[in-house]
Amino acid sequence: MARGRADGSSRTRLITSVLLLLIVGGLVYLYSRNSGSSSFEYTSKSLEIEGGDGSVVPKTIPVCDDRHSEIIPCLDRNLIYQTRLKLDLNLMEHYERHCPVPERRFNCLIPPPPGYKIPIKWPKSRDQVWRANIPHTHLATEKSDQNWMVVKGEKIVFPGGGTHFHRGADKYIASIANMLSFPNNKINNGGRLRNVFDVGCGVASFGGYLLSSDVLAMSLAPNDVHENQIQFALERGIPAYLGVLGTLRLPYPSRSFELAHCSRCRIDWLQRDGILLLELDRLLRPGGYFVYSSPEAYAQDEEDRRIWREMSALVERMCWKIAAKKNQTVIWVKPLTNDCYLKREPDTQPPLCSSDDDPDIVWGVKMKACISRYSDQVHKAKGSDLSPWPARLTTPPPRLADFNHSNEMFEKDMDVWQQRVSNYWKLLGNKIKPDTVRNVMDMKASLGSFAAALKDRDVWVMNVVPENGPNTLKIIYDRGLLGTVHNWCEAFSTYPRTYDLLHAWTIFSDIIEKECSVEDLLIEMDRILRPKGFIIIRDKQSVVLSIRKFLPALHWDAVTKSSMEQDSDQEDDDAVLIIQKKMWLTTESIRVSEK
Repeated sequence: MARGRADGSSRTRLITSVLLLLIVGGLVYLYSRNSGSSSFEYTSKSLEIEGGDGSVVPKTIPVCDDRHSEIIPCLDRNLIYQTRLKLDLNLMEHYERHCPVPERRFNCLIPPPPGYKIPIKWPKSRDQVWRANIPHTHLATEKSDQNWMVVKGEKIVFPGGGTHFHRGADKYIASIANMLSFPNNKINNGGRLRNVFDVGCGVASFGGYLLSSDVLAMSLAPNDVHENQIQFALERGIPAYLGVLGTLRLPYPSRSFELAHCSRCRIDWLQRDGILLLELDRLLRPGGYFVYSSPEAYAQDEEDRRIWREMSALVERMCWKIAAKKNQTVIWVKPLTNDCYLKREPDTQPPLCSSDDDPDIVWGVKMKACISRYSDQVHKAKGSDLSPWPARLTTPPPRLADFNHSNEMFEKDMDVWQQRVSNYWKLLGNKIKPDTVRNVMDMKASLGSFAAALKDRDVWVMNVVPENGPNTLKIIYDRGLLGTVHNWCEAFSTYPRTYDLLHAWTIFSDIIEKECSVEDLLIEMDRILRPKGFIIIRDKQSVVLSIRKFLPALHWDAVTKSSMEQDSDQEDDDAVLIIQKKMWLTTESIRVSEK
């Protein structure tokens, strides 16, 4: 009996030892896995160290799980499901911005996908991108008869087709110019047509082919079931933004675009008393065009004819007129003055917006089913009174008076930023070549003079205006540039790795004043920035010095020192720091790359 109990005890000890070894082995495996392609999701802050001035700086910042390589924090449908937000799917509310509360933010660095490569340079990128950078081929199959995109080995190629322009965007654009009798079938109409809004843009080939005519399009599409349309657009180097015609005003001021375009964009323009079409009307300039290519414009089945009748009646009450109609496309034109609005019968729907409604206030503002009338100045001028492009870029726009800015102040602002941008490029030195940068973001754009100073470089700029500051975005659009309103206490509506250069002028001082997290903003900037991309920080010396302490944890390199001697334009307490993001890969990315 005693020997039997001893044998049983030995077996128990053996089993216990094996279990302990298995547990330890499992923990070692998990640790090694996390140290390679870290599986952090919503996490707490990483290990922190004292910054010397009393501030707390992270020693390291963890890497998110590879599954989150395309995360857009404020457009994350998983977050919507997890928090059980009650949204109206019919109104597209689930495609609008819903940001995580601070304790559910991603406090980790977003990794590139397996096999990621430095993007193909512009202008070649208009027609081809690396498949590994956006590993989604669903659209190539679904739209195979429409020439959206084709998979060819390691690349995805864009032939320039679309749902209603299979033969190519260039021919389609020329046909629109021909319908409108523009000189030489050129869509820019002698520089009078500059800003275009392409709603439901697909992979943005329409906007991409407009660029050769000096026409700049804001291509818009939601983060929906048509996988990664805007990600493809930005990877190609074409201006684009993630958004949807849902319940909120789009983040653009009134009278921003000369032309709006919808090619089979699948939007129900008749819903809610035409509220979506009225939002488009708010965005169009006096005499602006709406190009509509859709079955309702030409099909003969009863449902399409019904929609056409109702839509025709709606736009007539809105005072739009048909400028041209041919085959699958109709082009409406918006009136130049308030005359038609004032002649409508009483109680005509949709009504004019109330006199106290500001059509330029957009951040978090609900759309309104009413017509935004013109100001007295616009009514008397019979239009926007803007110079043709490119003179428009440097000519003081009429809306400058809304900010009590004189022409002299406008011109001085241009001179200051011309000098600053010239100094930036000197500081970058041999780090930057003519094709190094394509997608640029000015995180606090003011009057848009930073972007204007880049006019001779082959770049486009997303000019961002803070939601709580002067609403200068209308000046930016009047200059023939693009931009959006944003609150930098939240994540931006774009995919990871979509910008080559970020310009952060006093953004960190603003964030500190708002009592938002500097570390959260730095992590967000890292998410937006492409590997090998640049950040130019211009701020108070104390702020710049504190930002420098974050560089090792973010895997960023300082290109220049934070000093004032190199920039004669700097103000007393002004400093510049230029940073480059390193190219780094997770263990999984390296494994795939080495295959």
